[in-house]
Amino acid sequence: MFFVFSIAIAIAGNRLNSQWEVLFDGKSLEGWEQRGGKAIYKVEDGMIVGTSVKGTPNSFLCTRKTYTNFVFEVEFWVDEEMNSGIQIRSNSLEEYQNGRVHGYQVEIDPSDRAWSGGIYDEARRGWLYDLRNNEAARNAFKHGQWNKMHIEAMGSSIRTWLNGVPAANLVDDLTLEGFIALQVHARPEDGIQVKWRDIRIIDLGTTTEYPQKIHGNKN
Repeated sequence: MFFVFSIAIAIAGNRLNSQWEVLFDGKSLEGWEQRGGKAIYKVEDGMIVGTSVKGTPNSFLCTRKTYTNFVFEVEFWVDEEMNSGIQIRSNSLEEYQNGRVHGYQVEIDPSDRAWSGGIYDEARRGWLYDLRNNEAARNAFKHGQWNKMHIEAMGSSIRTWLNGVPAANLVDDLTLEGFIALQVHARPEDGIQVKWRDIRIIDLGTTTEYPQKIHGNKN
């Protein structure tokens, strides 16, 4: 009986793995385009490396494709001086502040505040879900190491996990579709970096059903 159950789990896991789509091939920025500021984005050793440029505004490396409902994962490493984030369901519209990137941002925050995994509304309403009342998530950030962000967007629900620890659980329906983007925040100096690798997504389109065995379903 246990053997049969184990096979069932393995099959479910394989089905889930087959749904993952790699968004970064480790070799090029194909499928991405830069918007906003003039920070430098390069591919190095299988990573996307974003480097600050003095005096330029927030910069965003955006997927050319837009997404509605999805499960997204990425590993990131960030300099202690850098603030960054992962834009989801975001847009750049000529009629809105001359194309300024705006939308939900899952925070990357190595400061003492430690709000990585919180949700900020870039260029619109500001903080929607901070982590001041989530000590476990604040303590989940690993300084000077690679961290993993897991994001699930389904209808009006946006949930995040940092290194497997539940962070944000937001209900908001202002924007239900948009691109994903990697931010290099404006800095007063050159050379501050944030790095990303193992970027992947399960694109659920407009479905309202989660695939089986998704990380966050147990929470």
